[in-house]
Amino acid sequence: MFKKILVANRGEIAMRIIRACRELNIATAAIYSEADSTGIYVKKADEAYMVGPGPVKGFLDSKQIVDLALRIGADAIHPGYGFLSENTQFAQLCETSGVTFIGPSPHAIDLMGSKVKARELAKRVGVPIVPGTEGDVTDANEALAFAKKTGYPVMIKASAGGGGRGLRVVRSDAELLENMAVASREAHASFGDGSIFLEKYIERPHHIEFQILADRHGNIIHLGERDCSIQRRHQKLIEIAPSLILTPQLRAEMGDAAITIAKAVDYDNAGTVEFLLDQDGRYYFIEMNPRLQVEHTVTEQITAIDIVRNQIAIAAGKPLDITQQQVTLQGHSIQCRINAEDPKNNFRPCAGTITAYLSPGGIGVRIDGAVYKDYVVPPYYDALLAKLTVRGRTWEETVSRMRRSLEEYVLRGVKTTIPFMKEIMQEEDFMAGRFDTSYLDTHPALFNYHEFEQPEDLVLALSAAIAAYEGL
Repeated sequence: MFKKILVANRGEIAMRIIRACRELNIATAAIYSEADSTGIYVKKADEAYMVGPGPVKGFLDSKQIVDLALRIGADAIHPGYGFLSENTQFAQLCETSGVTFIGPSPHAIDLMGSKVKARELAKRVGVPIVPGTEGDVTDANEALAFAKKTGYPVMIKASAGGGGRGLRVVRSDAELLENMAVASREAHASFGDGSIFLEKYIERPHHIEFQILADRHGNIIHLGERDCSIQRRHQKLIEIAPSLILTPQLRAEMGDAAITIAKAVDYDNAGTVEFLLDQDGRYYFIEMNPRLQVEHTVTEQITAIDIVRNQIAIAAGKPLDITQQQVTLQGHSIQCRINAEDPKNNFRPCAGTITAYLSPGGIGVRIDGAVYKDYVVPPYYDALLAKLTVRGRTWEETVSRMRRSLEEYVLRGVKTTIPFMKEIMQEEDFMAGRFDTSYLDTHPALFNYHEFEQPEDLVLALSAAIAAYEGL
């Protein structure tokens, strides 16, 4: 096993990796920018090193990170998600420098990092794909011809990256021509690759993804699925496991398809194979994410399998210690992303200082976060502050547990998604399991939530007053 792992990330995912390493008795080294100098993960790591310049560039400087790992004696690097986690050149640099990259091979990242290449591979091995263009599209006439053949709506998609960037849904020739260049520029700004392709847009599907674990000895298993249909601008907000609509037969079929994709690229480590499931129960492969996902926690809650711990063991060359037959899905789990955003204002990111913080607890409640009272939320990074994940025996119990946990959650000083999530947890269609990717668009009343002053605010104010009085 490794002696020291450099965690090439920040925030809650850095904390998640540090915790797994501590359980495995592996030393950790964190990297941080000046803006993150007071981060919890910086204090919890065994060592911490500032990288620069600026708050972002240091996290993207492959050579600086690998050189640091060599200098401090780290024998492996865990990239988390985002930043360099899907960067082929970074994985290759780690490999040639003798530092283990905790993730798939550069070859697999290259194949799966391009949605166009991934689609071609899926088609070749017989996994259904959404009708789309053959390769990248640069010519307007080619795009118009595809739209005429398949019919609108059509989706413009970036070949690289994810998170909804470089993605546009268009419903006319004029919209198609107008948005091709826009999507390409956005993709280039986000991923350094402006190539785009077109797909037929599937109306009101479910977004279903399967968690994969694969070792270097030819063993590949899936840990069931997650339903990530509740999204805004194609970015996930709420994830659940397992899906409420998959039959055991369809789960087995889609799971086999996911494993087929992984085998086709000789995949190892953790990954996620994503599908769209249409209203008639037909599924289509859309992409594979060759990394750890934000929403991995819901899978861990219903399987009791530590995905990060397995990532580390696989990278160290160990075989999987669990078979497909041993994977059982128990109960239900929901994850809510607690973002520093204002849902009423088009989810505008909100920076500032957290003036009060009290996280929920109790049976079946898990918090993955790295924030605290007086923490300064910087404007430079993704708006994710924490992930609240709950588990219950039944769907009804799980929803009520999430509702109660959100009511307990106190996070003041910046606008967050907490009150919006509370509104969803008591909405009739969500409670009944009636939702797909159109859920937020078809339920505009969710945005009319009230931000009442909660009882905890009064408790915190009284506590502060008492402390101040006793200090006199």
